[in-house]
Amino acid sequence: MTASVAVAASSANLGPGFDSLGLALGLYDEIIVETIDSGLVVHVEGEGAGQVPLTADHLVVQSIRRGLQEVGADVPGMVVRCRNAIPHQRGLGSSAAAVVGGLAAVNGLVAQLDQPGLSESHLVQLASEFEGHPDNAAAAVLGGAVVAWTANRADGRGTAYSAVPLRLHPDIHLFPAIPQLRSSTAETRMLLPEQVSHRDARFNVSRTALLVVALTERPDLLLEATEDLLHQPQRAAAQPESAQYLQLLRQHGIAGVLSGAGPAVIALSTAPELPAEVLEAPAARGFTVTQLRVGDAVKWNSGVVVRG
Repeated sequence: MTASVAVAASSANLGPGFDSLGLALGLYDEIIVETIDSGLVVHVEGEGAGQVPLTADHLVVQSIRRGLQEVGADVPGMVVRCRNAIPHQRGLGSSAAAVVGGLAAVNGLVAQLDQPGLSESHLVQLASEFEGHPDNAAAAVLGGAVVAWTANRADGRGTAYSAVPLRLHPDIHLFPAIPQLRSSTAETRMLLPEQVSHRDARFNVSRTALLVVALTERPDLLLEATEDLLHQPQRAAAQPESAQYLQLLRQHGIAGVLSGAGPAVIALSTAPELPAEVLEAPAARGFTVTQLRVGDAVKWNSGVVVRG
């Protein structure tokens, strides 16, 4: 049996929506899983090649095995081929893509056994358990923009992760600026304080609520709606070039946000192109600026990768 998956990159937080807002980006990793009689073989091409483990510790393999366990299926052995386009450790959801891709591959496999697979909500739950937060995971599963949240499970056993999609306004264009510099989400989270002031919390609540409106109905409000006090200022010292580019974007009236924990930056604009000075400045600092469509929901199939 063979299953294939296409899974999108994602940008979390989008400024004020810390751990709750996510956006899929039209940049895709492809995963092909083939069952064999025994053993495990892992191939990685593109991003992460030569850096990630080619063993059972690989995140895609871990998530496949978790998904198989969840649906009550098993395979004697497998070959896993990863063709990665999503840069690693840039804040673009590469780990979420690996997890969601592995779980979705399980659906592609069990469909050939006439067994039920993982539902959309189940994919969000399991992927978020791997990630520890649902924003990237939900965006990779559902595609587009999402609002995600956590709650205590009714049975008292851990955390429930949920998400709903937003209908992104068609006038919004996405311009990621991706640096060569890498950054660890775990390390940059350590820069964040355990407690914040009531004033700062109130500010971010208002901006997050406004951002939902800006993303769906009023993109003219994006500049104000993407203001943040809870995580971007605290990460600026560790990522000064990203912080400088954010400042430049906003000086030009363009909504710029740190993508997840950074160091990538996403510009959200109603203009189909960015001004020349906004494109030239990051290039001089080693950033690659591109334009991407909004990413599609994860897709799986038997043998053939299906991409939107």
